[in-house]
Amino acid sequence: MFKQLRSAGGGGSTERLQVLADEELMHLVYRSDAAAFEVIYDRHADAAFSLAYRMCAQRALAEDVVQEAFLSLWRSRARYDRQRGSVRTWVLGIVHNRSIDALRRRAVRDRGIVHEEGIEERLVAPERTDAEFARREEAREIRDALEQLPAEQSRVIELAYFGGMTHVQIATMLDTPVGTIKGRMRLGLAKMRMALGDPAEVVP
Repeated sequence: MFKQLRSAGGGGSTERLQVLADEELMHLVYRSDAAAFEVIYDRHADAAFSLAYRMCAQRALAEDVVQEAFLSLWRSRARYDRQRGSVRTWVLGIVHNRSIDALRRRAVRDRGIVHEEGIEERLVAPERTDAEFARREEAREIRDALEQLPAEQSRVIELAYFGGMTHVQIATMLDTPVGTIKGRMRLGLAKMRMALGDPAEVVP
């Protein structure tokens, strides 16, 4: 899918590497083995794209996110730490973070476009643009509330609501018990409701 990724390290034979575990391949990637990087990419690119697409909802943007994530992995020679979970969990975590960055950049860009075109649009269709402004303002408030949460709580909420993932899928990705994921979700949502001025719905 992404030719630039396949040629990032210069290529090479991958047949001898197919039998190696992901952890062994990452050790080779750290030593600049381009063929090992290609095997890692082949094994995890589909899952990475699936996550990015669910979060970004645009194929082109999702492709850019995955390419950026894998290229950063190769160029930085990031050392994989097995104590933090499987290689797939680690790769998907990078893709998740890149997706959030991409969504934030898009939100900033969209706000700029709305600012430039806002006056003209309000003169033409004030009711429609008022509703659109309210929707965008609500989204901004939600994002602000989300950013105030501890990282472990904001991450599960982002994966569920932006990534469309179930509790089980999130638990698998983060290598964390489902009960812990549900607890983080409940606490995070309770704090967000309080921040958004809706204490009546806060779960005790």
